[in-house]
Amino acid sequence: MAQAPRMAAPRGGPYVPAPAPAPNYGYAAVSPAAPAYTLDSGDKLRVVVFGQDGITNSYTVDAGGNVNLPLIGTVPARGTSTQHLAKTIADRLRQGYVREPHVTVEVEAYRPFFILGEVTTPGQYPYVANMTVETAVAIAGGFGARAAKKNVELTRNAPGQQMRGNVPLNYPLLPGDTIVVKERWF
Repeated sequence: MAQAPRMAAPRGGPYVPAPAPAPNYGYAAVSPAAPAYTLDSGDKLRVVVFGQDGITNSYTVDAGGNVNLPLIGTVPARGTSTQHLAKTIADRLRQGYVREPHVTVEVEAYRPFFILGEVTTPGQYPYVANMTVETAVAIAGGFGARAAKKNVELTRNAPGQQMRGNVPLNYPLLPGDTIVVKERWF
């Protein structure tokens, strides 16, 4: 009777099972390498075209998701990264305006986030990098007297879809997110 050949263990062992996946609270898990930030209405951008002081300036993405620049006019920005927008601007400038355009685009100020419901001062607030739901609640003056502190709903607009679900207070916030702190029932 023939015996199946024995396979050696791969080098570099010992191997342990992968850790259990983290709960996702209705969203895709936050990965260590976050996807590139996508631009949307309300983002304030710094566009630098080297050697072209007349174009280099700060611009805001308008309600239609566009940026209006001298010479080339309206450039779509919604749903793109800063790198993609810089390439699009350079391509447009290359069409008869600037011979070898070198363009950089960076976010000068992120679009605001919104917080509603049972907080002291609901409203629109400027986004700051690395915010969580808890810091957003603190910025809005803290929880109101009737707040259900464990019933916080977050709505996030991603390209082509809208995601909504209950999240913990340590959940990371992104520009444009809407937080609703629900009322508790006694």
